[in-house]
Amino acid sequence: MAEVDTITLKIPVTIKAKVTEDLKKKLASEIQDGIKKADLELQQIDFHAKRLLAEQAKQDAQGLVALRQQIDAEKQKRIEFKNHMLEKLKETAQLEIGAEIVQGTIDRMVTVAIGDNLHTIMGTEILLEDGKIMAFRS
Repeated sequence: MAEVDTITLKIPVTIKAKVTEDLKKKLASEIQDGIKKADLELQQIDFHAKRLLAEQAKQDAQGLVALRQQIDAEKQKRIEFKNHMLEKLKETAQLEIGAEIVQGTIDRMVTVAIGDNLHTIMGTEILLEDGKIMAFRS
């Protein structure tokens, strides 16, 4: 087997954002949109549930319990999501201006060679401020 001096790896890069008033407003708006969507879905479930339950009662009363459980499970998912979003909204309001928060990761291709410090390469971050790249960190 031939000896290799370099190898190309796909590694994650952490994306961090500096908290600004604009970022707080943007995050709050996205969370509020999620809450509105959950509320709308809950209304739609209630609206359709009445019709579905009435149809099920006519066809097969035994299926009524299972259908009601299925509807309740769907409603519960939306309620849990909404509660999670309300908690995130509180956390967003408490973010300090200038603090850094993780917004996700992206992958990059890196060619590494014998002797390179893998820990440094793996710890790469990109810092954003209002969507603009402010720094690359290793």
